[in-house]
Amino acid sequence: MIEDVVMTGLDILFVGYNPSLASAARGHHFAGPGNLFWALLADAGLTSHRLSPEQDRDLLLWKLGIINLVDRPTATAAELQGPEIEAGSRRLKTRLTQLKPRIACFLGKDIFRAVAGRRPSERIDWGLQEPSWIPSVMLYVAPNPSRRSTIPYGLRLRYFRELKNLLQWSMPS
Repeated sequence: MIEDVVMTGLDILFVGYNPSLASAARGHHFAGPGNLFWALLADAGLTSHRLSPEQDRDLLLWKLGIINLVDRPTATAAELQGPEIEAGSRRLKTRLTQLKPRIACFLGKDIFRAVAGRRPSERIDWGLQEPSWIPSVMLYVAPNPSRRSTIPYGLRLRYFRELKNLLQWSMPS
């Protein structure tokens, strides 16, 4: 099992579906050779430089964290079963309420639909989701960083930059 990278007072808590087989083998988040998560963070200015998966705990220095909906590693999220997604959704809602990050960023529309109890066919837009069902936590949906996604890198980066702007806008004065 890959440990969550969390603490109270996070600015952004990234929510992934579950670890890939490559991440499970290396013991670190977003460790697949084609995963763009670390590049997106750096290119969006959320970190000062590109981190490696082995530095995933260093995200806490930037007040960023990572949590997975389901702990079980799979080759694709499609292998996850309904009951484990439902149990993971309940656990995640509890953790978000406890940790109270400023923003919970769901990495993909499907994961947001699962946690929010939305139908698989329901339209979800990228970006800020309103209203939030977690008091004092903004909910944001960004494209999945997996290279399997067909979304162009530039569009993914746009939403990661928007996330950074949202964070700066929401900072207390």
